[in-house]
Amino acid sequence: MLLVRQPRCPPSKSLQYYLHCGKRFISTSPLNPSSKFKILFMGRDEFSCLALQQLHRSNLWDEIHLATHPDQKVDRSSRLSVSPLKILGSSLGLPVHTIPMSKLEFRNWTLPPPFTDVVGSPSSKHVLITASFGRILPLKMLKLFAPDRRLNVHPSLLPAYRGPAPIQHALLNDEKETGVCVINMLPKARGIDTGPIWAKRTIPISPNVSYSQLREKLASEGGHLLVSVLQDMLNGREVSIPQSDTIPASLAPTITFQDTVLDFSKMTAKAIVRIHWALSHQRPLTAFLQPVKTVQIHSPSLYTSPLPPWAPTLPGEPVKQEGKALVDAGAWWNGVKGLGLVVNNEITFDDPDDIDHSTQ
Repeated sequence: MLLVRQPRCPPSKSLQYYLHCGKRFISTSPLNPSSKFKILFMGRDEFSCLALQQLHRSNLWDEIHLATHPDQKVDRSSRLSVSPLKILGSSLGLPVHTIPMSKLEFRNWTLPPPFTDVVGSPSSKHVLITASFGRILPLKMLKLFAPDRRLNVHPSLLPAYRGPAPIQHALLNDEKETGVCVINMLPKARGIDTGPIWAKRTIPISPNVSYSQLREKLASEGGHLLVSVLQDMLNGREVSIPQSDTIPASLAPTITFQDTVLDFSKMTAKAIVRIHWALSHQRPLTAFLQPVKTVQIHSPSLYTSPLPPWAPTLPGEPVKQEGKALVDAGAWWNGVKGLGLVVNNEITFDDPDDIDHSTQ
């Protein structure tokens, strides 16, 4: 593959194209327009499923192979957590390949045929696509595909929110808009989520939208963008733009237990509800009651109207104290009052900074 700088902008292009003309590159990878792609699609969750559905409905592919995570036991129970992508792929009749559980073993994992049958330069008909896959691909795996055939569907407006949890961090930071990009995957040494952008779409963030709702919108748009990019590649008119160096890059690291710990002395009610919308699909919001016991807060909502004089407390939301059943807030309040933990109609929670979270 050869990347060449376009000498000048065709008059039919948009103003935005002119603004980026000096930075745009076109791919000259040869591809017969009548050919279709053989695709290795790597993912795991509902985001990748929605993107795959858009791809599967297109007429751009000859083969789609799926690679996803193995079944895992849920906590200490015998129940198994099965990759949603595996379930969807099986229902569509697509071949599903399971990667090793260990990251070390994954680095030495052999891709399924035909993607290992590389003689000379990789075929421009072979395309690698990742969407919410959760693993960094080693260089030797990337080298089995042409540099401009390594695509990633990423749910943010890059270079903002590079990393594994962009949707969560956009909600936590009360962003008013986010988006989705189809980018080129680069080797790890050149940075994660730093590759040129093939396509980008901005999505407004509605008030009180949950992670799952926003993920669905972004995945659907990401699937449409992916199909559009592949169509352009099929027709030999694909164009990518380097990520902006004038917009500050930001990171979206993995969500941890600490991210869901509440500090009522520092957090506003609005901030707590925002954490709920962003993270409660992964972990329940947690506070620490004296003596150190966890209290999980489920489905909190913001109450903005003044309380009537006869109402001593707000309507109750579900609460689960460590070692206890899930009950409404009113029943839980009566229980802790009986333990002598309520003084002057107030309860004191431990400062999260004083708690050892290493075992959580």
